[in-house]
Amino acid sequence: MIIQYLTKLGNKNVVLASASPRRKEILQNIGLKITIEPSSFIENLDPNSFAHPKDFVIATARGKAQEVAKRLSTAQSPPDFVIGADTCVTLDGTVYGKPKDRDHAFSMLNNLSGRSHEVLTGVCLMVRKGQEWQEVDFSETTTVNFATLSPQVINAYIDTKEPMDKAGGYGIQALGGMLIEGIQGDYYNVMGFPLHRFCQSLVPVLEEMFS
Repeated sequence: MIIQYLTKLGNKNVVLASASPRRKEILQNIGLKITIEPSSFIENLDPNSFAHPKDFVIATARGKAQEVAKRLSTAQSPPDFVIGADTCVTLDGTVYGKPKDRDHAFSMLNNLSGRSHEVLTGVCLMVRKGQEWQEVDFSETTTVNFATLSPQVINAYIDTKEPMDKAGGYGIQALGGMLIEGIQGDYYNVMGFPLHRFCQSLVPVLEEMFS
């Protein structure tokens, strides 16, 4: 794990290529000093053009991270790390991102009701090495078991506005947690950032950096 490196990491410039408050919170909770730099990467990749949804979320995360890394490379204090991430929900081969409107949110939640679906997050970690960037990519999958939801419950949840900025139309860390019977896998992955897998992937990078 990276616990033994946290003090040294505190001196590094870590940029999150996302405006997600949930990803920021997860990373800050382990002691990282995070700078938010939302990516201007246009998220218009077609999930159906990829062999597997994990390839889709990794490609989107990579696009976000690469755009920010390239843009900040010439800054007075360029980042040491740039982190990009993207999350989607999959059910029966359909990929669900954030709902476009109320009707879309209702359709998503109605489809998820009473069933198990998968949450996939792709992460791209860009590590600066002089003028070059090392790239570490991975994805994580968590299975979520949804309770059976009545139309009244779905509409009441949508009324809270919580679903509208979240993949799959729900947030496990808030009111959406009431809709979930259980999960298999990383809770933080359902929030939008697979913390354990990220720390695992960071270990060899830090061993080389601080050896």
